[in-house]
Amino acid sequence: MEPYVKQTIKNGVGYIEFFHPSHNSLPSNVLSELARTIKKAGDDSNIKVLVLKSGGDRTFCAGASFEELVAINDEETGKEFFSGFANVINAMRKCPKFIVGRIQGKTVGGGVGLASATDYCMATKFAAIKLSELNVGIGPFVVGPAVQRKLGLSAMSQIAIDANSFYSAEWAKEKGLYTKVFDSTEELDEAVAAFAENLCNYNPKAMSEMKTMFWRGTEDWDQLLIQRAKISGRLVLSNFTKDTLRQYK
Repeated sequence: MEPYVKQTIKNGVGYIEFFHPSHNSLPSNVLSELARTIKKAGDDSNIKVLVLKSGGDRTFCAGASFEELVAINDEETGKEFFSGFANVINAMRKCPKFIVGRIQGKTVGGGVGLASATDYCMATKFAAIKLSELNVGIGPFVVGPAVQRKLGLSAMSQIAIDANSFYSAEWAKEKGLYTKVFDSTEELDEAVAAFAENLCNYNPKAMSEMKTMFWRGTEDWDQLLIQRAKISGRLVLSNFTKDTLRQYK
């Protein structure tokens, strides 16, 4: 199947789904379309609440596209690529509607950032998380603020330094990333739909004001995340990272 970003609306809920055949990795074109779709949905009066999900059964998101990382040959291109993650997180942050995360499987790197940028996140027991960036010689610089905001500095530091390990869905729930963990994708989907549709009964203006309150203190992220993208864009050019990426490829 070809990569895609698509949106459907059901009972006032806007479902935004992304997919890539390589374990839902995120190349720049998918990132830009995801940011655009979130922004557009935020302005759509037919949508009261958003759900962010990915296609397939086993992996929510494998993070950055290694194919694209290997091809980066200058700092500006690197900054532009990592800015794609910044743009998606900022679109989620500034969206006036609650975004419910639906995490059906493992999520790595940038995918942990997306899950952390949702306002309310549910998962299956298979949705272990890993910040793998240090493994390839960079770090979770762009997604770090979103992950730290959700998990706290101690937990974020733990998984960022221990870049080889997956941490269980239950661990992520204990740290505040997930609100509920289910035994199956079917149970997860039922719970996400019921929860999101119930939110549609609330005052949209009240929910928008609440979201602004929850995200207070992140007003500098437009600049901060781009600054972080520059760091990643520089590090991805290092010999260490280039050699590691070639091995993975």
